[in-house]
Amino acid sequence: MISTIKAAIVGSTGYSGVELIRLLQSHPHVEVTSVISSSSAGAPIAEGFPHLMEIRTDLLDGIDVDNIRAKADVVFLATPHGVSMKLAPEFLEAGLKVIDLSGDFRLKSGEVYKQWYQHEPADQALVARAVYGLAEVYGDQVANSDFISNPGCFTTSALLGLYPAVKAGWIDPDSIIIDAKSGVSGAGRGLSLGNHYSEINENFKAYKINKHQHTPEIEQVLTEAAGRPVIATFTTHLVPMTRGIMSTMYAKLTEKRSSADFVELYRQFYEGRKFVRVRPDGNWPATKEVYGTNYCDIGFSVDERTGRITFISVIDNLVKGAAGQAIQNLNLLMNWDETLGLQFSPVYP
Repeated sequence: MISTIKAAIVGSTGYSGVELIRLLQSHPHVEVTSVISSSSAGAPIAEGFPHLMEIRTDLLDGIDVDNIRAKADVVFLATPHGVSMKLAPEFLEAGLKVIDLSGDFRLKSGEVYKQWYQHEPADQALVARAVYGLAEVYGDQVANSDFISNPGCFTTSALLGLYPAVKAGWIDPDSIIIDAKSGVSGAGRGLSLGNHYSEINENFKAYKINKHQHTPEIEQVLTEAAGRPVIATFTTHLVPMTRGIMSTMYAKLTEKRSSADFVELYRQFYEGRKFVRVRPDGNWPATKEVYGTNYCDIGFSVDERTGRITFISVIDNLVKGAAGQAIQNLNLLMNWDETLGLQFSPVYP
């Protein structure tokens, strides 16, 4: 018989934290016992999020390690970068399992972190301890850890779409171009001129060109897959929708192969991993087809004329790109079925 564990969520008034609350309410073996916000402590969670009126934890807590330790077995850190690196050591020392949704422990090089995040890095020993939680690639390592660094949303979409081909040597790593688009929720809940309705509605814009902090994260994993340094061109765009990421990616083939060959390669690579759905030859995914779920759908098209392949990879940025994958990682580290609490179909239309 599987026992219930207790979970605390730090940063529970951001979109990822709120999505964690929503999803964990349906998990058969997790009870949310503490929702924590340093800015809204003492207020009902439903005050800011009326859709959570039925949540079992009524009031938002402040950050008190002893209080959280008494209430929880695992803590999710849905905080901005720079915050998690201060909190994670305390929770780990208190004996809690930690799943961090920020970027503080994703990059193994402190110098690279400082360059891309413009912030001093976390303690190197702690960075080395954190397991990178791309579940379909590093699931075995996740299962043997108590400290998980959840991947970024763009990174999840791009890596799941590219990793098997790079690992197999079917594409030239030096030729990779990633053209990624995200819904506005990816920018978070904070106020920003660029996220105002009148700014984003009927608009489509690129941002952080050649400067997005997920770039080195993508390159770090693809470098490991290729067995040599990989540098990719990565451009992000904001589109006028709430949720979803589409990564359209291009690369040169290393030898002649068909789209059907890639379908078979990916089906074999992701066999048994229920959240990656490889589309049949000639069928390409759309963001609406994974909306509200932990799925990543992937499609391919080989262009014989140019000797290149186009990959299409779509996810819901708040679920597979954040809260859903965090819960998937919790399931793996608890040695549960990785689909627990995540077994639902996409919201459509």
